Amino acid sequence: MSQVNERLDGIEAAYDAVAAQLATPETIADPDLLRTLGKRYAELEVIVTPYRELRAVLVQAEEARVMAAEGDPEMAVYLAEEIERLDARADVLQAQLEYLLVPKDPNEGKDVIVEIRGGAGGQEAALWAGDLFEMYRRLAERHRWKTEVIASSPSDLGGFKEVSLEVRGKDAYGRLKYEAGVHRVQRVPVTESQGRIHTSTATVAVMPEAEEIEVEIRPEDLQVDVYHSSGPGGQSVNTTNSAVRIVHKPTGIKVECQEERSQLQNREKAMRYLRARLYQAAIDEAQAKEAAERRSQLGTGERSEKIRTYNYPEGRVTDHRIKHTSHQLQDVLAGGEDLDAFIDRLIAAERAAQLADGSSG
Repeated sequence: MSQVNERLDGIEAAYDAVAAQLATPETIADPDLLRTLGKRYAELEVIVTPYRELRAVLVQAEEARVMAAEGDPEMAVYLAEEIERLDARADVLQAQLEYLLVPKDPNEGKDVIVEIRGGAGGQEAALWAGDLFEMYRRLAERHRWKTEVIASSPSDLGGFKEVSLEVRGKDAYGRLKYEAGVHRVQRVPVTESQGRIHTSTATVAVMPEAEEIEVEIRPEDLQVDVYHSSGPGGQSVNTTNSAVRIVHKPTGIKVECQEERSQLQNREKAMRYLRARLYQAAIDEAQAKEAAERRSQLGTGERSEKIRTYNYPEGRVTDHRIKHTSHQLQDVLAGGEDLDAFIDRLIAAERAAQLADGSSG
């Protein structure tokens, strides 16, 4: 906490310095400087105001404790209620300041594409990818987020070799970004006749959707092919060339979309998917450069990282990043409150790590 207080003291000193500079005749006579300092003053004031209130509340609470220890029993009852009120207010202000001090993710507030791919485990991995797809679809339903399948490659026994789900809604990226990584399942597959437990994996990537202005895609860099849509096993489900495959030649990134009957709609979806893939590639490259400077990689979505294990025989789910286990496996798989509880803990852990690092936005 002392590190945080040092940062807050520094911010308060900067605030006072800016306030003093704003009052000088030189600043008042310079509209550009006045505008710049005014903006900085407003940014600092958002943090300084609750910090000063927190200090005042802590002083009042301490004075009330001293009076309660020295006063008569009737006064002690009143003071106990006052101390409880002041402590609750201090907790609120503390949480507010921690939120304000944590650097904001530039992609906060964006819609996302969640890409799920079956990993090790063959058909069972595809079934597991399908279970994760349903988990996120139900989570989205609970949060009233809108979902749409962008692209999918179903497997013969059910589930998906890979599937991409577009999720649109408030806080969709801010919460789902912690799901990126390798999800491991331990269970008896439907194809297992001996009743042996197998371990399979699926990889989840979470990509913020990018606007056209954020990712420049030149038409000459694209190879666009159209073909018949196909279902599991390769059978044709469409007699028109409505499916679209786009290859971004400079990077080799390939996206396919055959969910819609219209070639135009599939192309639009494929371009949204491609923009998100290219944007994520740029983010990954930037994070790789910063990784050496960062002590914590929590929530960065390293695809090689095994983030969570779902153990069916024991009915448990363990998140390896925060060393937390829940025994509500079915609720987690149903996208229920226990999945949200994992995400809340991940958010809190990342916030604590960023505060400890002394990074500020």
